[in-house]
Amino acid sequence: MKITLKRTEEQVELVKAMASRNREVAYEAQQALAEFIGPVLAEVVNQAPTLSNLFTNFQFNEMDSPSIPLDLYYDITAPDYVKVYSTTVPGGLPTNTVTPTSQEMKFSTYRLDTAVDFDKRYAAKSRMDVVGKTFTRIAQEILLRQEATSANLILGALKEAKTNGKDHLLSRAAGATLNLADFNEILTLAKRINTAWTGSAPEGGRIKGITDLIMSPEQVEGLRSLAYQPVHKGSNTDIPATDSMREAIYNNAGIPEFYGISIMEINELGENDGTTVKATKDSKNQKFTKVFNALDNNEEVRDLIIGLDRSRESLFRAVAVDSETGAELNLVADDQYSVRQSKIGYYGSMEEGRMILDDRVLTGLKFVKS
Repeated sequence: MKITLKRTEEQVELVKAMASRNREVAYEAQQALAEFIGPVLAEVVNQAPTLSNLFTNFQFNEMDSPSIPLDLYYDITAPDYVKVYSTTVPGGLPTNTVTPTSQEMKFSTYRLDTAVDFDKRYAAKSRMDVVGKTFTRIAQEILLRQEATSANLILGALKEAKTNGKDHLLSRAAGATLNLADFNEILTLAKRINTAWTGSAPEGGRIKGITDLIMSPEQVEGLRSLAYQPVHKGSNTDIPATDSMREAIYNNAGIPEFYGISIMEINELGENDGTTVKATKDSKNQKFTKVFNALDNNEEVRDLIIGLDRSRESLFRAVAVDSETGAELNLVADDQYSVRQSKIGYYGSMEEGRMILDDRVLTGLKFVKS
């Protein structure tokens, strides 16, 4: 993620004006840049390939209280009461609420904010790179908070998810990687969970079940290895992949999709031994695995693969927009700095709320210590 300001004559003059000794001129220039760049930052954040953007957005006026009519999102044979997952604070663990399907479900919203500053002399010298890096940091901090909140909500809902007494998680021994048999089984599990409202196959006769798989680089490595490793290891003989299948995997080394399923590779998932990380020295890289391990009190989870059905409307994000500008990210010049500090600051904030209405969209495969 990188925000770059073009070095045009108008923008250079605007940046220089931010360092003016005239307070009114400086503040007006800072605020003018904030009003221009705020919508751009919101667009960058919303298009980043992250867990937070797996949620469907809908906007509400910042003075309103957002809600969803549950009866429109559940079929007519749904139970009278459903379990809805939501978060009340950014980065917090999800809570589930048993709610009547006939009820209007209120969103719990929270504020994501960030504040940055840089020395005024960079503006005086029209250092567009420094100003651009400042706004990049704002977008990054908002995105990191969104990512932590989204991950905790998805992981918490997946841990608790059950349909007709069937757990949404398959289990394998730690140290293994995803093979073709596991891949096949998780697709079948998702299809059994994702039936039509009659309990039969959905409209068109095709059961989708999973559209996306979210996994660690090590698990993606396992998929790539199918190009040269057996796809099934038997007691007496190993079964290799066909030549055409090997060639397809080899030519598609980036693995953006596999068997028609989109693959999302993230560093926050990966094998860890509970206290130290085997794959890398940086223990923060596997933080989502650690979060799920903390949620699962019965087993020690070393790695996790998350299956998601994005064809269903279930993951929602409500975001407040400014009543005057229509912007999601409220970016303003931070006026806390005095003349003696020689600083230019910006404060950004965004109000949002996230909710999972139907946990049947979530399935997974966990690798646990035997």
